Amino acid sequence: MNRIEEKLQALKKDNKKAFITYITAGFPDYNKTKELIEAQEKAGVDIIELGIPFSDPVADGPVIQQASYEAILGGANLAKTFDCMKEMREANVQVPIVFMMYYNTVLHYGVEAFAAKCKECGVDGLIIPDLPFEEQEELQKALNGADETILIELVSPVSKDRVPKLLENARGFVYCVSAMGVTGQGGEFHKQVKEYLASVKKVSKIPVMMGFGIRTAKDVAPMKDLIDGAIVGTHFIELMRESNFDAKTASEYVSTFKKELNELD
Repeated sequence: MNRIEEKLQALKKDNKKAFITYITAGFPDYNKTKELIEAQEKAGVDIIELGIPFSDPVADGPVIQQASYEAILGGANLAKTFDCMKEMREANVQVPIVFMMYYNTVLHYGVEAFAAKCKECGVDGLIIPDLPFEEQEELQKALNGADETILIELVSPVSKDRVPKLLENARGFVYCVSAMGVTGQGGEFHKQVKEYLASVKKVSKIPVMMGFGIRTAKDVAPMKDLIDGAIVGTHFIELMRESNFDAKTASEYVSTFKKELNELD
């Protein structure tokens, strides 16, 4: 059992829902990345997705695309993100961290070397939107079923009959994409989102997380009985940019969202 699974098990025991945020690594720089992660950990965030900047982030909307572009211009890359991770773990940052990334970055680094580096630097999970289930074997083998780093499965409203197969051996949590298209669509969820989430919840042995287009805890109120947590990405990036990457703003947003998420009527 790794950090993600330990955290989610503890939340389940306390009958609490998970709150997960997304930030782009190296945006605006790595010192701010570390500061924002530390602030969120103290505020009680459960898991953090750390986006690895990529030139063609096909699953991301304009806000995260722009953050990725600016991070790359500032020199952000996978190697520096690994260094950042190592420094945080050495400084006793214990919050579970998941790399959100694209498979070309893994291939370029080398699959075996990448898996070994994740383990070395304390990366708890991977979300790779452009890696189809049928092509995961090489990476899964490199990760070798170890507890250090696990691959998180994504499902969408069009996954339908594939969901049981996708989740059969899944670990950590299942990331339910709540809208078709790219990230950051402002609460415009798929019209049959409740039926879709119910179908995933029915077959999933692991916690079900909902992401894409969420801004406030109230956005997920209609789905509260069908999910085990919520993921906020685009809105959090917008908030950080507007506040000039203020750690106090990040902390307040996390603590407020988490409180409201666990008090939904």
